[in-house]
Amino acid sequence: MATGIELKLIEAFRAENQRNQELVDFLMTEIVPRYDEFDAGHDRQHALYVMTQSLHLAQFYPEVDRAMLLTAAAYHDVGLVNGREHHHADSAAMLRADTRLQRWFTTEQVEVMAQAAYDHRASAKGEPVTIYGRIVAEADRQIEVETVIRRTIQFGMKKYPTLSKDESYERTVEHLREKYGEGGYLKLWIPESDNAARMKELREVIANEEKLRAVFNRLYDQLIGGA
Repeated sequence: MATGIELKLIEAFRAENQRNQELVDFLMTEIVPRYDEFDAGHDRQHALYVMTQSLHLAQFYPEVDRAMLLTAAAYHDVGLVNGREHHHADSAAMLRADTRLQRWFTTEQVEVMAQAAYDHRASAKGEPVTIYGRIVAEADRQIEVETVIRRTIQFGMKKYPTLSKDESYERTVEHLREKYGEGGYLKLWIPESDNAARMKELREVIANEEKLRAVFNRLYDQLIGGA
């Protein structure tokens, strides 16, 4: 979740000059609200989290244009409006086609941002093409034990609504091991990120069946109860 402290990064960027102010106002009023249509794991708070984390990681890469990075982060999941399977490609296409961005960026810059949106997907086979893609992908990982497990349960509830609680648990464990376990397909790209330490913590929970089941039960019951 993006906190008030994290959002100060966006406000500080916005305050630097008129161009930034106009761009941030556009992103916050025209792009971020689109996430209100998506599932709880990809809602407005997720978009803001990826945007602020991207700005945070940019401090380690002074060559990066932060306006481009913030924009790529804002658009990274907008393609979910067409479904999850090809959302990375749809996000890139939607960014590329948004002529309003010509107010702030060249055609070449728009293409770099579109590629970053395309490359963010965790299941991508190869490494992101540019540093922009690597930063947005890293920011999107959002590795925090309860956040990851909750999002996995929420996705299962939406896609497989007839599953029993035990079946949901089995699906959750299978997904967690496939994506986050040792040898899982999720890759980390930015060594300055704290995701590596968080990944270790998550893997310890995944490996501890008793603890994993306890976390699952609590979160599942909260979601079923509407908490």
